[in-house]
Amino acid sequence: MGLGLNYKNGKHIFNEVEKDTPYLSYPLFEKTGIVRHGFSTRLGGVSEGYFASLNLSFDRGDDKEAVMENFRRIGESMGVRCEDMVLSKQTHTTNVRVVTEEDRGKGIVKERDYTDVDGLVTNIPGICLVTSYADCVPLYFVDPVRKVIGLSHSGWRGTVGKIGRKTVQLMQEKFSSDPADILAAVGPSVCMECYEVSSDVIDRFKESFEEKFWEELFYEKPDGKYQLDLWKANERILLEAGIVPEHIAVTNVCTHCNSRILYSHRATGDKRGNLCAFLALKEQHVMETG
Repeated sequence: MGLGLNYKNGKHIFNEVEKDTPYLSYPLFEKTGIVRHGFSTRLGGVSEGYFASLNLSFDRGDDKEAVMENFRRIGESMGVRCEDMVLSKQTHTTNVRVVTEEDRGKGIVKERDYTDVDGLVTNIPGICLVTSYADCVPLYFVDPVRKVIGLSHSGWRGTVGKIGRKTVQLMQEKFSSDPADILAAVGPSVCMECYEVSSDVIDRFKESFEEKFWEELFYEKPDGKYQLDLWKANERILLEAGIVPEHIAVTNVCTHCNSRILYSHRATGDKRGNLCAFLALKEQHVMETG
């Protein structure tokens, strides 16, 4: 039956997991057998009003008990406990944190003792990394050889700062990951056609990307504004970081085009909830028993 998402080229590159609390997943990661992962929708929660219904943000004015129930529901759908989640504290930086056992539960059942963290990496089975969205780009990373995972939030500032590359570099430095082994995905976010920006943003992109890529990343309109392709920009960053093309899955689902099913800041402004990306290494006994 499907969730009713509009796919840009008609091709369903996600698995739409249709449970009471549905989510999207990548076949690219499922075939590894070592991770649980997903991207939430607006569907299957208990929040009301413009938060309806699966709002996953404690910071937007929604009832905290409703948000906690939403996290419990999406966690149950994916096979992840709230106590094992670790939430980012996003401020559009390029800071990436190595998540340790002591961080388990922070941001959801324990207070965070960190801020300005837009990316998370770990090699600890059972810990579920969580980052939040409402048009910005989720970046997923899975190293099936070293058993390391990462999640990073990449809006235009994170993209200019190349947080995707910094995430890969941290996986290399801390866990000896080889970029050629890493599987990566650019998640649901605002598409080029829906993402108008001003010339000052484009100036930053011109500084950050070689001129030979400008034509594929943005174009100017008669009114002096630009349309910017964050999907292509982040794909370019992943390639620069050494990830091979056949290991990259790029979304064709736009949050703005699908604002009935996915939250979009461009569509509704501050009157919205947040989506989340989830990524966890399976624990060994879970992997052995399925």
